[in-house]
This record gives sequence, structure tokens and C-alpha cells, in this order.
Amino acid sequence: MSAAGWAVADSWTMTRRELAHWARQPVQAVVGLVFPVMLLLMFNYLVGGGRGVEGVPAEYLVPGMLALTMAFGLESTMLAVAQDLDKGVVDRFRSMPMASGAVLVGRSVTDMLQSVAALAVMGAVGYAMGWRWHDGAAAALGAVGLLLLLRFAMLWLGILLALVAGRPEMVQAVQILVWPVGFVSNVFAAPESMPGWLGAVVEWNPMSATATAVRGLFGNPGGGGDSWAAAHAGLLAVLWPLALLAVFFPLAVRRFARLSH
Repeated sequence: MSAAGWAVADSWTMTRRELAHWARQPVQAVVGLVFPVMLLLMFNYLVGGGRGVEGVPAEYLVPGMLALTMAFGLESTMLAVAQDLDKGVVDRFRSMPMASGAVLVGRSVTDMLQSVAALAVMGAVGYAMGWRWHDGAAAALGAVGLLLLLRFAMLWLGILLALVAGRPEMVQAVQILVWPVGFVSNVFAAPESMPGWLGAVVEWNPMSATATAVRGLFGNPGGGGDSWAAAHAGLLAVLWPLALLAVFFPLAVRRFARLSH
């Protein structure tokens, strides 16, 4: 087998290892799916998400929550990588004749599969709450593509932070940083309902760009605005993740390579 073939085979082995964790620890996987659903139900029925937007609140809230779910999945990625480092699992893999990047590839593939499952569950719950998409299957698939692009970019940020932290207890401290980025966005309320300076910050948040673009593709309210960031949300929803990938992907790969020496 060629070097590329061995790399693919090793990566698939690492992917199957991560998938086996789902079967052996189903509670952790279920909690990862249930937590964003609880947030969606709470903000829709108790807190009152969608403030400042006309129409069905769920049609504004659900696309935003889909974007937020892509960021919150970052925590499970960080914890899994840090646990492997702390327990010496990475050192054991490093001593084996395998492709050096197979561990990261296996983790990223499993993470993306989990993200697809999370989107499916959230979409089903949102549909039961009254959320609908109105612009056809092609636009809906485009929206899903933007959500997964954001998730893929956040994934490599999480891998880098976990490699830097090194220990699960340090990861738990870093996880706190995810919440301000998620909530200082237009996920739950329109920027027009906020103070001027805060609304401007919210509109340039990468998560706000994805949420706005996804709403537009789904045909939901809140899919545009008067500001440049809101009017070009689709462009920013692509540029922001690509910029994050351009920065954090090589840094994560380089950091992992240093652990191998």
C-alpha cells in the first residue's frame, strides 16, 4: 500500500476508535445531543428568544441555535483530545508505525459526524416547535453546508486549545470562553433591539454571520439588514470560517507535530 493509502487506513482506524466510544459511553453522546435541545426549549418557551423580530419566534430562534450548537460542540472535542494527552494515549500511538496525523483526522471526522447528528436532532425538535424552511431543498442544503463549515473551523480551534492546555482540568477553564462568543451574537435577539455599540459588535461576530446567512437560506426572518455585515452575511459566513481555518489548522498541526518529537 502507498503512503497515502496507509494514512487513510490509519485515519479510519482512529475514526472507528472514536466511534466505539459512542457505543461504550452512550450517555456522553446523548448528553451532547440533549443539551442544545434544552437550551432551544428554554429560550423559546421561557426566556423569549427572537426578541425584536416579527413573525414566528421559532423561525428566528432555531437557525441561530443551530449555529450556536456548532460552537458548543467545541467543548467535547477539547475534552477528548486533552484526555488522550493526559492519559498517555497519544504517546502510545506515537510509538506505533502509523501516520502521525491519523489521530487528529479520526477526531475531526468523528466530530463532524456528531455535528450532523446534532443538526438532525435540533432540526426535528425545531420542526415540532413550528420552525419551517421555505426556499427549497437546495437552499436548505446550502444552509447546512455553512453550519458544518463553521463547525469544522471551530473544531481546529478546539484541537489547538486542547493541545496547548494539555490537561482536562485546564480545558474546563478554557471552555468558559466559548459562552461569551456564543451569546454576544444575534442567536437569540436581533441587533436592532440592542444598544448601538453592542449591536455593531454582534453583527460582526462570526456566529452572527452564519446565523444570518442560514436564516436567509431557510427563508426565515432575520436573514438580512441595513448594515454591511448583515447585507453580506453569506460572504462573511464563508470568509470567517476560512480565516479561522487558515490560522488555527496549521497551528494545531504544528503543535501536534511538536508533541511527536
